[in-house]
Amino acid sequence: MSASWRIGAALLLIGAAPAPRAATAEARAWLDACRGKDGWGDPAPPVRLFGNVAYVGSCGITALLITGPKGHVLIDGATANAAPAIARNIERLGYRLRDVRLILNSHEHVDHAGGLATLRRLTGARVAARAEARAALESGRPDAGDPQAGLLPPFAGVRVDRLVRDGEVLRVGPVVLTAHATPGHSPGSTSWSWRSCAGADCRTIVYADSLSAVSADGYRFSDHPALVATFRATIARVAALRCDMLFTPHPDASDLAGRLTGAQPLGAPSACRRYANAAAAGLNARLAKETGG
Repeated sequence: MSASWRIGAALLLIGAAPAPRAATAEARAWLDACRGKDGWGDPAPPVRLFGNVAYVGSCGITALLITGPKGHVLIDGATANAAPAIARNIERLGYRLRDVRLILNSHEHVDHAGGLATLRRLTGARVAARAEARAALESGRPDAGDPQAGLLPPFAGVRVDRLVRDGEVLRVGPVVLTAHATPGHSPGSTSWSWRSCAGADCRTIVYADSLSAVSADGYRFSDHPALVATFRATIARVAALRCDMLFTPHPDASDLAGRLTGAQPLGAPSACRRYANAAAAGLNARLAKETGG
């Protein structure tokens, strides 16, 4: 996968280095399966991350399962060819597909939304998204104002059952998530936050959407000052989120592999701020390259 799809893993989202901890058996299996692989459809085993949160995506694309006694929430569906493996991962963890009640999305691009139609059919879950993402999700084609319009292939559209407003709270029993409008990477980009507990250890988890300034050939962010202003506001918003633990649609953007080894902390209070700072640097570099400055 091209480096343009990621914010470099060298910009690690960590605070002070902690004492190393042992990787779990699931984490070791994930690391072994994904060593040298980051393709959108490269299959990966599931791994429990923290409390009721599990990674069920591919080596290169995150899909998160948040479980609860009244039903589960799935965030993102990777690509169409990865969707069956996501479904198998949910079952490998011991959960029934029909107990997935809600499917959410980070943004309306093929690598994160291409598998949603299949997963909706397999689970019977309702799909919720912001209004800005609806047309692209249902048609399978990015909005004309999306910087990546014309770059990405189309995907099988998925019906959106519920529109979600910025700041709206969604509930599936005791699983409670908040939607955060974070446009820039795409018009409908949405980040999600919630609380999860492992025993008495409770954390605010953020699934922050992609903040990379990627575009189709010929697109210049510098020609779209309103979008740049929106992107900067989004980056500032992500930096300000309460964020004990961060996950991202591309796992390498938040160094998931390094964290699963146990050498780095799985969570750090500075993670969202560091992720946002790296994104701001990337946007500035892109604008400087376009303008020669």
